[in-house]
Amino acid sequence: MKYVTLGKTGLKISKVGLGGIPIQKSNAQEVKALLQALIEQGVNYIDSARGYTVSEELLGEALEGMRDRFVLATKSMARTKEAMEKDIQISLQNFRTDCIDLYQVHNPSEADLETVLAPGGALEALQEAKAAGKIGHLGITAHSLAVFERALELDWVETIMFPYNIVESQGEALMAKCTERNIGFIDMKPLAGGAIEDATLALRYICANPDVTVVIPGMYSVKEAEENLAAVLNESPLTEEEKQKIEAIRGQLGTNFCRRCNYCQPCTKGISIANVFLFAGYLQRYDLGEWGYSRYQTLPVKADACVDCGLCETRCPYHLPIREMLKKCAADMKTFEETRAAKQ
Repeated sequence: MKYVTLGKTGLKISKVGLGGIPIQKSNAQEVKALLQALIEQGVNYIDSARGYTVSEELLGEALEGMRDRFVLATKSMARTKEAMEKDIQISLQNFRTDCIDLYQVHNPSEADLETVLAPGGALEALQEAKAAGKIGHLGITAHSLAVFERALELDWVETIMFPYNIVESQGEALMAKCTERNIGFIDMKPLAGGAIEDATLALRYICANPDVTVVIPGMYSVKEAEENLAAVLNESPLTEEEKQKIEAIRGQLGTNFCRRCNYCQPCTKGISIANVFLFAGYLQRYDLGEWGYSRYQTLPVKADACVDCGLCETRCPYHLPIREMLKKCAADMKTFEETRAAKQ
């Protein structure tokens, strides 16, 4: 395993870490086995969040007896001092530890960030917890370039997490500034929220950029971990064939796609928006119509239930035209259904 220094924190971490989102669909026994496998491979970085439902709790239970083998990071969407104090305490209890190595402000908007920084804001709670030894270091996560740029100016920010992958390179110039200012860059969404299916190619592309300090693909099984680690440890230059595949993926996905972050939820009509886009993607991009259609049919509320309220779009950090995208998904699924019926 290749180890790097996480910016100003001075923490020595593995080049690849565990992204804790998929842990939500696992159980303590499976997570324990996963962590043991990661230890054997030299992985020592874990990232979770208060917003990932049971992820912190499952990791905390699995970490019993091996807490000292990992650098532990989490994050909270709390914006006020009182709310952040509460979340920090919950995280400590969930992880069954007396200190979390890195605590991050989770995806603030520009307005949210001002609240965090203001008197009575979340930063006060974070700095007090750091002074008390409950937190080792402070960071921020973002989906917005404006927030990323603002974070670079804040002297307390030791790490910045931002999406970077084959089809999302909008942060490259700011990533380079992270390197210049010794701020650790944590790469999230390495597979663009699952839109990129070739994980090996995606991770090789990311790790070829020296401005990426650590990449944190979501993992919940030992098999996934083994595949991801093999990709990261292969430091040979990208081949011409791989470069051609990268361009093909860019042409296929563009920028107008769902990253499955689920910030748009809940839908007022109960539509599982990310799953609609996921299943429609099999039909629209991968020529797997039957596969996508069959899974789409399992959804209790279909895309055509959208009432155009637009609430989802106010929450989307990528400003996607979700309502129009849902209409297209509904139309494509209907067309596929009609074509399918005509052939039978």
